[in-house]
Amino acid sequence: MKLLHTGDWHIGKALRGRSRIEEHTRVLAEVAEIAAREQVDAVLVAGDVFEASVPAPDAQKVAWNALLAFRATGAQVFVIAGNHDSPHAFDAMAPLCEAAGIHLLGHPRASDSGGVVEFTTHDGELVRVASLPFVSQRYAVRAQDLFELTGDKTASEYASNYRRLVDHLMGEPAPNTISILLTHATVVNATFGGGEREAHSIFEYAVPASAFPITAHYVALGHLHRAQAVPAGCPAWYCGSPIQVDFGEGTNTPQVLIVECQPNAPSKVRGVGIASADRLLNVEGSLAELAVMAPSVADAWLKVRLNEPLRAGLADEVRDILPRAVDVIMAPTSDDHANTARVVRRVGRNPSELFGEYLAERGISDERVVALFNTMLSELNA
Repeated sequence: MKLLHTGDWHIGKALRGRSRIEEHTRVLAEVAEIAAREQVDAVLVAGDVFEASVPAPDAQKVAWNALLAFRATGAQVFVIAGNHDSPHAFDAMAPLCEAAGIHLLGHPRASDSGGVVEFTTHDGELVRVASLPFVSQRYAVRAQDLFELTGDKTASEYASNYRRLVDHLMGEPAPNTISILLTHATVVNATFGGGEREAHSIFEYAVPASAFPITAHYVALGHLHRAQAVPAGCPAWYCGSPIQVDFGEGTNTPQVLIVECQPNAPSKVRGVGIASADRLLNVEGSLAELAVMAPSVADAWLKVRLNEPLRAGLADEVRDILPRAVDVIMAPTSDDHANTARVVRRVGRNPSELFGEYLAERGISDERVVALFNTMLSELNA
Protein backbone atom coordinates (compact mmCIF):
# COMPACT_ATOMS: atom_id res chain seq x y z
CA MET A 1 0.00 0.00 0.00
CA LYS A 2 1.05 3.59 -0.51
CA LEU A 3 0.48 6.51 1.85
CA LEU A 4 1.17 10.24 1.93
CA HIS A 5 2.53 11.62 5.19
CA THR A 6 2.13 15.34 5.94
CA GLY A 7 1.54 17.60 8.93
CA ASP A 8 2.59 20.76 10.76
CA TRP A 9 0.61 22.98 8.41
CA HIS A 10 0.12 25.77 10.98
CA ILE A 11 -2.75 27.32 9.02
CA GLY A 12 -3.38 30.83 10.32
CA LYS A 13 0.30 31.56 10.84
CA ALA A 14 1.05 35.19 9.95
CA LEU A 15 4.34 36.99 9.37
CA ARG A 16 4.29 40.23 11.35
CA GLY A 17 0.59 40.57 10.63
CA ARG A 18 0.78 39.50 6.97
CA SER A 19 -1.64 36.65 6.23
CA ARG A 20 -0.41 33.42 4.64
CA ILE A 21 -3.87 32.04 3.87
CA GLU A 22 -3.31 32.25 0.10
CA GLU A 23 -0.02 30.36 0.45
CA HIS A 24 -1.63 27.64 2.56
CA THR A 25 -4.43 27.30 -0.01
CA ARG A 26 -1.90 26.84 -2.84
CA VAL A 27 0.31 24.46 -0.90
CA LEU A 28 -2.46 22.17 0.29
CA ALA A 29 -3.98 22.09 -3.19
CA GLU A 30 -0.57 20.91 -4.41
CA VAL A 31 -0.48 18.25 -1.68
CA ALA A 32 -3.89 17.01 -2.86
CA GLU A 33 -2.56 16.86 -6.43
CA ILE A 34 0.40 14.78 -5.23
CA ALA A 35 -1.97 12.40 -3.41
CA ALA A 36 -4.02 11.98 -6.58
CA ARG A 37 -0.99 11.57 -8.84
CA GLU A 38 0.60 9.00 -6.55
CA GLN A 39 -2.73 7.17 -6.10
CA VAL A 40 -2.15 6.80 -2.37
CA ASP A 41 -4.34 4.58 -0.23
CA ALA A 42 -4.15 6.86 2.80
CA VAL A 43 -3.22 10.41 3.76
CA LEU A 44 -1.81 10.83 7.28
CA VAL A 45 -1.89 14.33 8.79
CA ALA A 46 0.35 14.29 11.85
CA GLY A 47 -1.00 17.25 13.82
CA ASP A 48 -0.60 21.03 14.12
CA VAL A 49 -3.18 21.57 11.43
CA PHE A 50 -3.70 25.09 12.80
CA GLU A 51 -1.39 27.71 14.28
CA ALA A 52 -3.81 28.49 17.13
CA SER A 53 -6.23 26.44 19.19
CA VAL A 54 -9.05 28.81 18.15
CA PRO A 55 -8.42 29.24 14.42
CA ALA A 56 -10.10 31.98 12.40
CA PRO A 57 -12.90 30.97 10.00
CA ASP A 58 -10.69 31.46 6.92
CA ALA A 59 -8.07 29.11 8.41
CA GLN A 60 -10.73 26.49 9.14
CA LYS A 61 -12.09 26.77 5.61
CA VAL A 62 -8.63 26.07 4.14
CA ALA A 63 -8.14 23.03 6.41
CA TRP A 64 -11.53 21.40 5.85
CA ASN A 65 -11.37 21.99 2.08
CA ALA A 66 -7.94 20.36 1.98
CA LEU A 67 -9.11 17.29 3.90
CA LEU A 68 -12.13 16.93 1.61
CA ALA A 69 -9.83 17.21 -1.40
CA PHE A 70 -7.68 14.40 0.00
CA ARG A 71 -10.76 12.27 0.53
CA ALA A 72 -11.94 12.98 -3.01
CA THR A 73 -8.86 11.16 -4.32
CA GLY A 74 -10.28 7.96 -2.87
CA ALA A 75 -7.72 7.83 -0.04
CA GLN A 76 -8.51 7.13 3.59
CA VAL A 77 -7.72 10.31 5.58
CA PHE A 78 -6.40 10.30 9.14
CA VAL A 79 -5.87 13.50 11.15
CA ILE A 80 -4.67 13.95 14.74
CA ALA A 81 -4.40 17.04 16.95
CA GLY A 82 -0.98 18.53 17.60
CA ASN A 83 0.04 20.76 20.49
CA HIS A 84 -1.16 23.87 18.59
CA ASP A 85 -4.61 22.39 17.93
CA SER A 86 -7.62 22.17 20.22
CA PRO A 87 -8.29 18.48 20.99
CA HIS A 88 -11.78 19.39 22.20
CA ALA A 89 -12.61 21.12 18.91
CA PHE A 90 -11.24 18.18 16.92
CA ASP A 91 -13.33 15.68 18.88
CA ALA A 92 -16.41 17.90 18.45
CA MET A 93 -15.88 17.92 14.67
CA ALA A 94 -15.07 14.19 14.48
CA PRO A 95 -18.62 12.89 13.82
CA LEU A 96 -19.11 15.32 10.95
CA CYS A 97 -15.72 14.41 9.48
CA GLU A 98 -16.50 10.71 9.91
CA ALA A 99 -19.57 11.17 7.73
CA ALA A 100 -17.22 12.44 5.01
CA GLY A 101 -14.86 9.50 5.50
CA ILE A 102 -12.22 11.48 7.42
CA HIS A 103 -10.88 10.06 10.69
CA LEU A 104 -10.28 13.02 13.02
CA LEU A 105 -8.95 12.51 16.57
CA GLY A 106 -8.34 15.15 19.23
CA HIS A 107 -7.66 13.30 22.49
CA PRO A 108 -5.85 9.98 22.83
CA ARG A 109 -8.36 7.13 22.69
CA ALA A 110 -8.29 3.43 23.47
CA SER A 111 -7.91 1.06 20.54
CA ASP A 112 -11.59 0.05 20.73
CA SER A 113 -12.95 3.62 20.86
CA GLY A 114 -11.36 5.34 17.87
CA GLY A 115 -7.65 5.05 18.57
CA VAL A 116 -7.26 2.32 15.94
CA VAL A 117 -8.90 2.09 12.51
CA GLU A 118 -8.60 -0.87 10.16
CA PHE A 119 -9.32 -0.79 6.46
CA THR A 120 -8.64 -2.74 3.27
CA THR A 121 -6.96 -1.12 0.28
CA HIS A 122 -8.26 -1.43 -3.29
CA ASP A 123 -5.66 -4.15 -3.83
CA GLY A 124 -6.94 -6.13 -0.85
CA GLU A 125 -4.15 -5.29 1.62
CA LEU A 126 -5.12 -5.12 5.30
CA VAL A 127 -4.03 -1.91 7.06
CA ARG A 128 -4.20 -1.01 10.76
CA VAL A 129 -3.68 2.66 11.68
CA ALA A 130 -3.14 3.51 15.36
CA SER A 131 -3.51 7.24 16.08
CA LEU A 132 -1.98 8.96 19.11
CA PRO A 133 -2.49 12.76 19.17
CA PHE A 134 -0.25 15.08 21.17
CA VAL A 135 -0.13 13.84 24.76
CA SER A 136 0.03 16.68 27.30
CA GLN A 137 1.77 16.33 30.64
CA ARG A 138 -1.62 16.76 32.28
CA TYR A 139 -2.92 13.71 30.45
CA ALA A 140 0.13 11.48 30.73
CA VAL A 141 1.19 12.08 34.34
CA ARG A 142 -1.07 12.24 37.36
CA ALA A 143 -1.54 15.79 38.68
CA GLN A 144 0.01 15.10 42.07
CA ASP A 145 3.08 13.60 40.40
CA LEU A 146 3.66 16.82 38.51
CA PHE A 147 4.08 18.59 41.85
CA GLU A 148 5.99 15.86 43.70
CA LEU A 149 8.43 14.52 41.10
CA THR A 150 11.71 16.16 40.13
CA GLY A 151 12.13 17.31 36.54
CA ASP A 152 14.09 14.20 35.53
CA LYS A 153 11.57 11.86 37.14
CA THR A 154 8.62 13.70 35.59
CA ALA A 155 10.21 13.36 32.15
CA SER A 156 10.84 9.68 32.77
CA GLU A 157 7.23 9.17 33.85
CA TYR A 158 5.95 10.99 30.77
CA ALA A 159 8.05 8.84 28.44
CA SER A 160 7.00 5.69 30.26
CA ASN A 161 3.31 6.52 30.01
CA TYR A 162 3.69 7.48 26.35
CA ARG A 163 5.29 4.10 25.66
CA ARG A 164 2.40 2.32 27.41
CA LEU A 165 -0.10 4.22 25.26
CA VAL A 166 1.79 3.20 22.11
CA ASP A 167 1.99 -0.44 23.20
CA HIS A 168 -1.73 -0.48 23.98
CA LEU A 169 -2.67 0.98 20.59
CA MET A 170 -0.30 -1.11 18.50
CA GLY A 171 -1.14 -4.39 20.23
CA GLU A 172 0.17 -7.69 18.96
CA PRO A 173 1.20 -7.78 15.29
CA ALA A 174 -1.41 -9.36 13.05
CA PRO A 175 -0.28 -11.59 10.17
CA ASN A 176 -0.38 -10.08 6.69
CA THR A 177 -1.46 -6.72 8.12
CA ILE A 178 0.37 -3.42 7.58
CA SER A 179 0.72 -1.67 10.93
CA ILE A 180 1.01 2.14 11.05
CA LEU A 181 1.42 4.52 14.00
CA LEU A 182 0.41 8.18 13.54
CA THR A 183 1.58 10.41 16.40
CA HIS A 184 2.66 13.94 17.36
CA ALA A 185 5.65 13.99 19.69
CA THR A 186 9.27 15.04 20.28
CA VAL A 187 11.71 12.18 19.77
CA VAL A 188 15.01 12.30 21.66
CA ASN A 189 17.96 13.43 19.48
CA ALA A 190 15.77 14.46 16.54
CA THR A 191 16.67 17.75 14.83
CA PHE A 192 14.43 20.75 15.38
CA GLY A 193 13.21 22.72 12.40
CA GLY A 194 13.40 26.14 14.07
CA GLY A 195 9.80 27.23 14.60
CA GLU A 196 8.48 24.71 17.13
CA ARG A 197 6.77 25.78 20.36
CA GLU A 198 9.54 25.38 22.93
CA ALA A 199 7.30 24.65 25.93
CA HIS A 200 6.00 21.50 24.22
CA SER A 201 9.33 20.38 22.77
CA ILE A 202 11.72 20.43 25.73
CA PHE A 203 13.11 17.51 27.70
CA GLU A 204 9.94 16.93 29.73
CA TYR A 205 8.08 16.13 26.50
CA ALA A 206 10.74 14.02 24.78
CA VAL A 207 10.30 10.30 24.19
CA PRO A 208 12.95 7.79 23.07
CA ALA A 209 12.75 6.20 19.64
CA SER A 210 12.67 2.86 21.44
CA ALA A 211 9.04 3.65 22.34
CA PHE A 212 8.07 2.57 18.83
CA PRO A 213 7.64 -1.19 18.33
CA ILE A 214 9.95 -2.88 15.86
CA THR A 215 6.91 -4.59 14.34
CA ALA A 216 5.51 -1.30 13.02
CA HIS A 217 5.76 -0.93 9.27
CA TYR A 218 5.88 2.86 9.60
CA VAL A 219 5.69 5.54 12.30
CA ALA A 220 4.33 8.85 10.93
CA LEU A 221 5.60 11.62 13.20
CA GLY A 222 4.55 15.23 13.50
CA HIS A 223 5.80 18.18 15.59
CA LEU A 224 9.34 18.89 14.36
CA HIS A 225 9.32 20.92 11.16
CA ARG A 226 12.34 19.35 9.44
CA ALA A 227 11.80 16.14 7.43
CA GLN A 228 14.02 13.40 8.84
CA ALA A 229 14.25 9.76 9.80
CA VAL A 230 14.68 8.93 13.49
CA PRO A 231 16.88 6.00 14.54
CA ALA A 232 14.16 3.59 15.68
CA GLY A 233 13.86 -0.15 15.30
CA CYS A 234 11.26 0.44 12.57
CA PRO A 235 10.90 3.08 9.83
CA ALA A 236 10.00 6.29 11.70
CA TRP A 237 9.96 9.69 10.03
CA TYR A 238 9.06 13.31 10.61
CA CYS A 239 7.43 14.58 7.43
CA GLY A 240 8.41 18.20 8.10
CA SER A 241 6.21 21.16 7.29
CA PRO A 242 5.03 21.83 3.72
CA ILE A 243 5.85 25.51 4.30
CA GLN A 244 8.67 27.33 6.06
CA VAL A 245 6.81 28.25 9.24
CA ASP A 246 9.22 30.92 10.48
CA PHE A 247 12.48 32.64 9.56
CA GLY A 248 14.48 30.13 11.59
CA GLU A 249 13.55 27.47 9.03
CA GLY A 250 15.38 28.83 6.01
CA THR A 251 17.31 25.58 5.53
CA ASN A 252 14.18 23.39 5.64
CA THR A 253 12.84 22.02 2.35
CA PRO A 254 9.01 22.08 2.22
CA GLN A 255 7.84 18.61 1.28
CA VAL A 256 5.60 15.64 1.98
CA LEU A 257 6.62 12.00 2.26
CA ILE A 258 5.40 9.14 0.09
CA VAL A 259 5.67 5.77 1.85
CA GLU A 260 5.27 2.34 0.27
CA CYS A 261 4.57 -0.53 2.68
CA GLN A 262 4.01 -4.25 2.34
CA PRO A 263 3.61 -6.88 5.07
CA ASN A 264 6.93 -8.72 4.83
CA ALA A 265 9.36 -6.12 3.49
CA PRO A 266 10.98 -2.85 4.62
CA SER A 267 8.98 0.28 3.88
CA LYS A 268 10.30 2.69 1.24
CA VAL A 269 10.19 6.43 1.97
CA ARG A 270 10.81 9.31 -0.43
CA GLY A 271 10.26 13.03 -0.22
CA VAL A 272 8.25 15.04 -2.75
CA GLY A 273 9.05 18.76 -2.75
CA ILE A 274 6.38 21.45 -2.58
CA ALA A 275 6.90 23.98 -5.37
CA SER A 276 4.18 26.47 -4.38
CA ALA A 277 5.49 27.32 -0.88
CA ASP A 278 6.91 30.81 -0.34
CA ARG A 279 10.55 31.24 0.60
CA LEU A 280 11.50 32.84 3.92
CA LEU A 281 14.96 34.36 3.85
CA ASN A 282 17.28 36.19 6.22
CA VAL A 283 19.30 38.85 4.40
CA GLU A 284 21.86 41.38 5.59
CA GLY A 285 23.60 44.40 4.12
CA SER A 286 23.63 48.11 3.50
CA LEU A 287 20.93 49.84 1.45
CA ALA A 288 23.20 49.68 -1.59
CA GLU A 289 23.85 45.96 -1.07
CA LEU A 290 20.14 45.24 -0.58
CA ALA A 291 19.36 47.03 -3.85
CA VAL A 292 21.80 44.74 -5.68
CA MET A 293 20.28 41.56 -4.24
CA ALA A 294 16.65 42.72 -4.63
CA PRO A 295 15.91 40.95 -7.96
CA SER A 296 17.06 37.57 -6.62
CA VAL A 297 14.84 37.71 -3.50
CA ALA A 298 11.78 39.48 -4.93
CA ASP A 299 9.52 36.43 -4.44
CA ALA A 300 10.51 35.74 -0.82
CA TRP A 301 9.37 37.02 2.55
CA LEU A 302 12.38 38.69 4.13
CA LYS A 303 13.87 39.35 7.53
CA VAL A 304 16.41 42.11 6.96
CA ARG A 305 19.40 43.00 9.10
CA LEU A 306 20.44 46.46 7.97
CA ASN A 307 24.02 47.69 8.26
CA GLU A 308 23.57 51.47 8.16
CA PRO A 309 24.05 54.39 10.58
CA LEU A 310 20.65 54.81 12.21
CA ARG A 311 18.30 57.56 11.14
CA ALA A 312 14.57 58.10 10.97
CA GLY A 313 12.73 56.38 8.13
CA LEU A 314 15.30 53.66 7.45
CA ALA A 315 12.75 50.85 7.63
CA ASP A 316 10.63 52.62 5.02
CA GLU A 317 13.66 52.96 2.76
CA VAL A 318 14.31 49.24 3.09
CA ARG A 319 10.72 48.41 2.14
CA ASP A 320 10.96 50.70 -0.89
CA ILE A 321 13.77 48.42 -2.07
CA LEU A 322 12.35 45.15 -0.71
CA PRO A 323 8.52 45.36 -0.52
CA ARG A 324 8.30 41.88 1.05
CA ALA A 325 10.50 42.76 4.01
CA VAL A 326 8.33 41.90 7.00
CA ASP A 327 10.98 42.49 9.66
CA VAL A 328 13.76 45.08 9.60
CA ILE A 329 16.44 44.97 12.28
CA MET A 330 18.80 47.90 12.59
CA ALA A 331 22.38 46.70 12.99
CA PRO A 332 24.76 49.68 12.99
CA THR A 333 28.45 49.03 12.45
CA SER A 334 30.74 48.56 15.44
CA ASP A 335 32.16 52.10 14.98
CA ASP A 336 28.72 53.52 15.69
CA HIS A 337 28.75 51.80 19.09
CA ALA A 338 32.30 52.59 20.14
CA ASN A 339 31.22 54.55 23.20
CA THR A 340 28.04 52.70 24.23
CA ALA A 341 29.56 51.32 27.42
CA ARG A 342 30.56 54.74 28.76
CA VAL A 343 28.50 55.99 31.72
CA VAL A 344 26.95 59.38 30.92
CA ARG A 345 27.06 62.08 33.58
CA ARG A 346 23.67 63.77 33.69
CA VAL A 347 23.98 66.26 36.52
CA GLY A 348 24.11 69.84 35.28
CA ARG A 349 23.39 69.01 31.62
CA ASN A 350 20.40 70.28 29.69
CA PRO A 351 17.88 68.01 27.88
CA SER A 352 19.27 68.77 24.41
CA GLU A 353 22.75 67.67 25.47
CA LEU A 354 21.43 64.52 27.07
CA PHE A 355 19.34 63.68 24.01
CA GLY A 356 22.35 64.24 21.78
CA GLU A 357 24.35 61.84 23.96
CA TYR A 358 21.50 59.30 23.76
CA LEU A 359 21.52 59.44 19.94
CA ALA A 360 25.31 59.12 19.82
CA GLU A 361 25.22 56.03 22.04
CA ARG A 362 22.90 54.33 19.60
CA GLY A 363 24.68 55.40 16.46
CA ILE A 364 21.78 57.60 15.28
CA SER A 365 22.81 60.54 13.11
CA ASP A 366 19.77 62.41 11.84
CA GLU A 367 19.35 66.18 12.12
CA ARG A 368 15.60 65.82 11.56
CA VAL A 369 15.27 63.89 14.82
CA VAL A 370 17.30 66.52 16.69
CA ALA A 371 15.18 69.34 15.25
CA LEU A 372 11.95 67.57 16.15
CA PHE A 373 13.17 66.99 19.71
CA ASN A 374 14.11 70.66 20.12
CA THR A 375 10.71 71.75 18.76
CA MET A 376 8.88 69.47 21.21
CA LEU A 377 11.10 70.64 24.07
CA SER A 378 10.35 74.27 23.27
CA GLU A 379 6.62 73.61 23.15
CA LEU A 380 6.80 71.80 26.48
CA ASN A 381 8.77 74.62 28.12
CA ALA A 382 6.29 77.18 26.76
